[in-house]
Amino acid sequence: MKHPERHRSERIGWLRAAVLGANDGILSTASLVVGVAAAHAARHDVVIAGTAGLVAGAFSMAAGEYVSVSSQADTEQADLSRERQELAADPAAEEDELAGIYETRGLDPDLARTVARQLMANGALAAHARDELGLTDELAARPLQAALASAATFAAGAGVPVLTVLLTPSGAEAFVVATVAVLCLIALGTMAARIGGAPVLKGASRVTIWGVLAMLATWAVGRLFGTMAG
Repeated sequence: MKHPERHRSERIGWLRAAVLGANDGILSTASLVVGVAAAHAARHDVVIAGTAGLVAGAFSMAAGEYVSVSSQADTEQADLSRERQELAADPAAEEDELAGIYETRGLDPDLARTVARQLMANGALAAHARDELGLTDELAARPLQAALASAATFAAGAGVPVLTVLLTPSGAEAFVVATVAVLCLIALGTMAARIGGAPVLKGASRVTIWGVLAMLATWAVGRLFGTMAG
């Protein structure tokens, strides 16, 4: 009978990419907008900067995530290929290895041998992938899925500060965008913590603190260069 219980670790692949994408979209674009607005740029220029940041960031996130997760997938496939060769060359030694793993986990030698033999008979590669290499279908690297999730969530997050600029009175862009971004980061951190089963306060605070620091830094840069240009 199939085990009906689902665990949060099954979500870790897409959750990581989605949270990273949305967080980067909000934070990097909001920081960019705040910096440009602090330099007393015209609203048109602020919108262009934010939109350019959205497009460039989405493609950058997709490319970076795809390359990173592809490298992980290549490593996993190389390990599986090597394990497949070892199983074909010396299945008895591989059975010994699997039995030894189960013994270290607390099974007595006879039971460990029985479990190893039965699992080898019903899928030797799967048994070694799971128990020797730590690879499972739920946690397997999926480059395209990670890339698309990162790009989509970055664009969604980056759209918030861009839209905020369009709806904000001229001259107040930096303050309003920063405020909206902080609120979104708090909500994002809270949501990610709830989905992942982590403490909500911890999840929200660590995202927000870094976000505030980033926007303060770009605001200072914008003010500095705005003053010099003036």
